[in-house]
Amino acid sequence: MGKQVLYIEMDNCIGCRSCLAACTQCGGHDNRNRNYVLDVDPFISRQTIPLMCFHCVNPACARSCPAQAIQIADNGAVLSALVEKCIGCQNCTIACPYGIPKFDEEQNLMYKCDLCYDRTKEGIPPMCASVCPTNTLQWIEEAELEEKRAQIPLANGKWTASHDPDVLEGETNVKISLPGILQGKQKLF
Repeated sequence: MGKQVLYIEMDNCIGCRSCLAACTQCGGHDNRNRNYVLDVDPFISRQTIPLMCFHCVNPACARSCPAQAIQIADNGAVLSALVEKCIGCQNCTIACPYGIPKFDEEQNLMYKCDLCYDRTKEGIPPMCASVCPTNTLQWIEEAELEEKRAQIPLANGKWTASHDPDVLEGETNVKISLPGILQGKQKLF
């Protein structure tokens, strides 16, 4: 089995929020939701998109941490701050250009999506992808990702999480197909 990645087909999202429920109920998440579902433009369309940690290749959250409490796993997952190292400075929450890390004041600890590392290191899809009824969130092998890239080419070919990767973090380990509304295309169904 080749390397697997989380792929987000944003056009498929129907806003059911199954991913949020699964994330909240996942063991070890302490009933805290680590992902979000956003309305793209509620006055124009009903398009929603899931928003979660993109697990940047060179994450700003980890770079900004003076205690080196944010580790990057061998599969590229950027993990929540380690309890024994986090000093509660919140630099990571400020540094992330996507606003993903949250701070738990009671525990004095940052938490965020860790790509369900306990599952994904074994090749099991993260909880959000395992329950998504529309295949918006998919846990796929890199070979399948290459097939998708050939079908839906994006402007810079990098499939990054932003329109302008020079401004934000650049390459991420979560791959995304932006919704048609953001690419200037109309959805056909």
